[in-house]
Amino acid sequence: MPSWTDRLDALLRTDRRVILGITGPPGAGKTTLAKQIAAVDGAVHVPMDGFHLADVALQRLGRLDRKGAIDTFDGYGYVAVLQRIRERAETVYAPAFDRDIEQPIAGAIAVAPDARLVVTEGNYLLDDDAPWPRVRAELDAVWFVDVEPAERRRRLIARHIEFGKSPDQAEAWVRAVDEPNAERIESVRYKADFVLTV
Repeated sequence: MPSWTDRLDALLRTDRRVILGITGPPGAGKTTLAKQIAAVDGAVHVPMDGFHLADVALQRLGRLDRKGAIDTFDGYGYVAVLQRIRERAETVYAPAFDRDIEQPIAGAIAVAPDARLVVTEGNYLLDDDAPWPRVRAELDAVWFVDVEPAERRRRLIARHIEFGKSPDQAEAWVRAVDEPNAERIESVRYKADFVLTV
């Protein structure tokens, strides 16, 4: 039985909706864990990646070459959707992220009022810069996924190659973009409610 199941059971011992955050550096396995947890009956997976700014916006802002950095997301939009999900008043339509086209897809995920558990995952759930503390305030718990750094880098390089980069481009992206992001995320892991090593 996975080490997180008892913790999840404890979180769900309530009549109200539970919003669980999963964080960790790029390539740690956040999405894999979030999907496993969201397999719980009636759970919904709402990834932070749906709040990536579209490439057209990143191009306009001059940030396309570091997509995935904290200022390449619509953090305030993410807060607003989490607040609506917390209210549980109506069906909330959240964006997804399509890896095949590397773009957010608006309104792709329906969170119905009767959904007991919402699992959201992303890099910056524990960050100190605005608006991310407001994100943390909407979450009942945040779990940090940890993995051996060499394995994490291997996964990232393989992912970038799978979605169109050459091996050299993938390694350069990991060095220039993913690793600085990982350092930032690791710096606040102490604020997590639970650290899960995978």
